[in-house]
Amino acid sequence: MNILNDINAAITDILGPFGGVMALGLVGVAMILTTLPVLLKRKADPLDKLKATARAHDARADGKVERLRTASGKDKLEKYANFLEPQDAVAYTAAKLKLLQAGYKSKNSVRIFHFAQFALGILGLILGGLYALLKTQAGEVSSQSMMMMVLGPGVVGYLLPKYWVTRRVASRKEAITNGFPDSLDMMLVCVEAGQSLDQSILRVARELKSGFPDLASEFEIVSQEMKAGKGKEAVLRDMSERCGVQDISSFTTVLIQSQQFGTSIAEALRVYASEMRDKRVMRAEEAANKLPTKMTLATMMLTVPPLLLILIGPSIYGITQTMAAGN
Repeated sequence: MNILNDINAAITDILGPFGGVMALGLVGVAMILTTLPVLLKRKADPLDKLKATARAHDARADGKVERLRTASGKDKLEKYANFLEPQDAVAYTAAKLKLLQAGYKSKNSVRIFHFAQFALGILGLILGGLYALLKTQAGEVSSQSMMMMVLGPGVVGYLLPKYWVTRRVASRKEAITNGFPDSLDMMLVCVEAGQSLDQSILRVARELKSGFPDLASEFEIVSQEMKAGKGKEAVLRDMSERCGVQDISSFTTVLIQSQQFGTSIAEALRVYASEMRDKRVMRAEEAANKLPTKMTLATMMLTVPPLLLILIGPSIYGITQTMAAGN
């Protein structure tokens, strides 16, 4: 007991009154980091392999797909796939779609995203623990401040990849929306010049690569998939899902209906391109109308005080000088 009391007293002297709790937390984190690689690298039970094989055979017999995607032996994170990827098909598809809309088309993008969240979260906890350690040595720190210093960087590190992907999706959608009307005009010119829709899409992808690389990449994927023999309707619908822009979805619907009903693609493109030009003008007018409201606060803060100083300053100075002379 004396040894335990001495250890507790030493920890309290170094880390403060909450030193025991901090020591237990650090020991817990160390145990987790030590145990996690062992759990991830453990060999699979042969009985579990037999059960998985039976389930896969039953799924193939029923016409269902058991695996979310094909494994690749070259990926170093392949052994941690069960930990880093959602095992539910719906959750995996939603995460994959969001990363596609952000422009990350790698087949391992979901795995890398969750690995980044896990790694940055652990790194934030370690940095927060070290910072809390330094603060406790400098002086007494309350328990609430201690928890914020330890957990805050970990939460920020965990949420940082999600925030980055969300911002990337928004910026990519905006770039696609801005370049879409020009691409329609160019596609209309190509179709009216006698080129097919496939050739027009490929030419538009080449021309837009310098100005709008995100939209050009989507058109290039559409062209390559059409060359590979994939159905035009499926290719266009996949493009609308990858972009996540309402204008692209309407455009693909127009092309699909034009193909199904046998109408002229050039006429459909002409009408839709005119609508997109009008819509772009309306967006510009809306942004211009919002600008005065956004500038009101800055105008009041940066214009009114100097104006008052110029107009009222000389009068106040004269009054003060008169009062001083009278006294």
